Amino acid sequence: MQVPILQVRNLSYQYEKRLVLDDINFDLHQGDFFGVIGANGSGKSTLIKLILQLLKLQKGSIELFDQPIAAFSNWERVSFVSQKANAFNSGFPATVEEVVASGLAKKTGLFRPYTRKQRQACQEALRQVGMLHLFKRNIGELSGGQQQRVFIARALVAEPELLILDEPTVGVDESNINSFYQLLANLNEKRQLSILLITHDVELILSYATHILSLNHKMGFFGTPEEFRAKRNQELHDVYCCVEHETEVLK
Repeated sequence: MQVPILQVRNLSYQYEKRLVLDDINFDLHQGDFFGVIGANGSGKSTLIKLILQLLKLQKGSIELFDQPIAAFSNWERVSFVSQKANAFNSGFPATVEEVVASGLAKKTGLFRPYTRKQRQACQEALRQVGMLHLFKRNIGELSGGQQQRVFIARALVAEPELLILDEPTVGVDESNINSFYQLLANLNEKRQLSILLITHDVELILSYATHILSLNHKMGFFGTPEEFRAKRNQELHDVYCCVEHETEVLK
């Protein structure tokens, strides 16, 4: 039986007296593409912070690569792209290549020169996201969508096994959002890269994800996109039936 890359059990978390996550349970396996959806304040970002150890566990457990999160240290296997990845001074003096190369800092250390092999790895990561032709451009000269692709390349250059993204289409033009999801789907399929993605793009994620996790402090739904559509349609059907019944009674 395949061991999950990420295992979450009975996870709960509260800020002071406000319960944000309540009894969350799921497994993510190699090659899974998870779309995490829910309203603002439903606990999505808190879940990510707990997985990345930016917050300490209060109740329940998280295991990464079959290790308790508190004991996990091989963070080269995990890469994270935040929704604010491209929110920086447009005059920041760094080329696209330099931004991607900074993703190797965990392996090389800061301020060390990069080898020829590592530079080739940077160019390969840029090629995978369609940005190789801009590798000498200043990062501030790129559009929001292009910058986000560069930060995906930065996350990929360390060859992670799990990629976590927090609302990556913030700042991306609507005309480019679909191609952005297609990029992630290609990485998931061709590299068997496991992905955990927080998003508000519900209809798009249903077309690309292998699993949907809906949060509203509790787990509202966990399953495949097909199961999510069926449940959503059934719930709408139940609502309409109730409305029709009430109308008949009023008559």
